Amino acid sequence: MRLSRKLKLLCAALVPMLALTACSGGGGQAGADGGEQVKITVWSWDGTVEKAVPGFQAAHPNIKVEVVNAGSSQDEYKALDNAIQAGSGVPDLVMFEYFAVPYFAVPGKLADLGELGADKLKADYVPAAWNDVTVNGKVYALPSDYGPSAMFYNEATLKKAGIDEPPATWDAYYEAAKKIRELGDDYYIAQDTGDIFFLLSLIWQAGGRPFKVDGTKVHIDFTDPGTAKAVAFWQKMLDEGLINTKVTGWSDDWNRTLNDGTLATQTMGGWLTSTLPERAPKAAGDFKVALMPQWQEGEKVGAANGGSSFGIPEAAEHKEAAFTFLEYFAHGGGLQTRVDAGAFVPNLSVLENETFTGKANEYFGGQKVGGVLAEATEIVADDWQYPPFFEWARSIYGDLASPFYTTGKGTLAEVLEQWRQRCIQYGNEQGFQVD
Repeated sequence: MRLSRKLKLLCAALVPMLALTACSGGGGQAGADGGEQVKITVWSWDGTVEKAVPGFQAAHPNIKVEVVNAGSSQDEYKALDNAIQAGSGVPDLVMFEYFAVPYFAVPGKLADLGELGADKLKADYVPAAWNDVTVNGKVYALPSDYGPSAMFYNEATLKKAGIDEPPATWDAYYEAAKKIRELGDDYYIAQDTGDIFFLLSLIWQAGGRPFKVDGTKVHIDFTDPGTAKAVAFWQKMLDEGLINTKVTGWSDDWNRTLNDGTLATQTMGGWLTSTLPERAPKAAGDFKVALMPQWQEGEKVGAANGGSSFGIPEAAEHKEAAFTFLEYFAHGGGLQTRVDAGAFVPNLSVLENETFTGKANEYFGGQKVGGVLAEATEIVADDWQYPPFFEWARSIYGDLASPFYTTGKGTLAEVLEQWRQRCIQYGNEQGFQVD
């Protein structure tokens, strides 16, 4: 079965590549091997994309690729908007976090990749990742990396607290949190100072779907049963002092607590595997990776936390050439080069490959981390939606949540309701129909 699936995926990869070659002719737009030379500009803050350029240009000598770091996330999006409005300097290929795809797709700023053959690649991606790049039934980007939520845990700290196995359910997580606090004032099972992506992954896994999007219509509700369950659970953890609300993620203090074992777990995207060894070198061999704790024992439901994709602006000059490169590094011959360079991708051709899933990771004590993260990716529920203005919404959430985390006054539910009201106001001002 495994060999048969790989053959099918290989055939799926060849079809769009052959189609592009056949339709390119000799014009500068396509940049195929027999045609006029073109140069495409790629905006990316993912360093692994550039690793794929030499192999691509060897196979496609008439398409020259320039990779430019135009800033990450908000800086890049702002630059792209400015270029589109100015009518000049628009790149041919652009990196987007998944939640940013609707922001550019809904108003027609991204090309429909289905017209270039992207639909034929769908079978190689986990459904949740493909859902993230699909807006109103059309695909506007190809997934390039992924962040399945997973629990990174310090095995030595858990054992010190008398916990032999990582908590498999959130109820067990709660009980473990109390035992870890008994180790001393500095010990916590986790930290949180208002990480909206963690909270949303908790809601996502619990079955909450606070955002419902239909074209330009957006409905926001943080009171549905799944959302309410997740929010109430995390509120209990905060109320009982089981979460460190003083240490902010990505800070020097965060590195210190990861290093010395006083922070026992971190539930984040699978991409943490690439940065944890640098941040906590003293904890090498102690950290392991497990699936997110489940809401019901025996279940296997996941969520995502981060990840990105690449789309082609509607105003791009060389769409077909851009898609040829996009297919190469996000699905075809350049994919393995990026995986070897550290990219974690949502391609089934990688996630089902025993070379990836069976590789021991020295930092994680020889654990086969790839297999855990592959499973975490494949169990992500695939019907999550972000509102098309989430890029703005995520930045304002921090302003609203900060007083709650610093003073302890109020509730998470109240913060989310304030956020909802601000989102409704902003969304309607931007021309959406939000309620």
